Amino acid sequence: MASNKREQLIQTASKLFYREGYHATGIDRILAESGVAKMTLYKYFKSKDELILAVLAWRREYFNERMAQSRERLQAREALLATFDGLHQVIERAGFNGCLFIHAAAEFHDRDHPVHCEAAASKAGVHAHFRVLLEALNAPKAEQLARQLQFLLEGALTMAHMQGPGQQARDAKVAAELLLNAAGI
Repeated sequence: MASNKREQLIQTASKLFYREGYHATGIDRILAESGVAKMTLYKYFKSKDELILAVLAWRREYFNERMAQSRERLQAREALLATFDGLHQVIERAGFNGCLFIHAAAEFHDRDHPVHCEAAASKAGVHAHFRVLLEALNAPKAEQLARQLQFLLEGALTMAHMQGPGQQARDAKVAAELLLNAAGI
């Protein structure tokens, strides 16, 4: 439950953007579903794009926090592979509809648009998560291997969206283990 009107707007907008898209979701719909007045919305956000940026930043912070907790709680190799377990949990949730960030990048395809940049920053956070763990494992070519692991993760996420939830993340985890074994870690 949101603790204030700003959070209420962000949470409501996040659900609607995820389910229906950024361009397809109007401000009036967000206001109606959140129960927040239009003046209150504009007190916190000057435009719909600002609200979209706040939603993406909020979700990015959530995922970055979960990845950081995993790095603190688990050994590096285990934390790396647990990322795929976390993806499996996301894919298996009711209402799974792909990736909020990929959707944002697709709808705001200009790479210089702030929404596209925020979506890209989220993906950069995933890459950094893998790289930090690989460096902790003294992996050879950690940067390249981090990219390869991210390709597996992003591919599983995309295919789950295209095909419907299934074993995509688990299959990607098996491939990730093969990559780690091949790298000697």
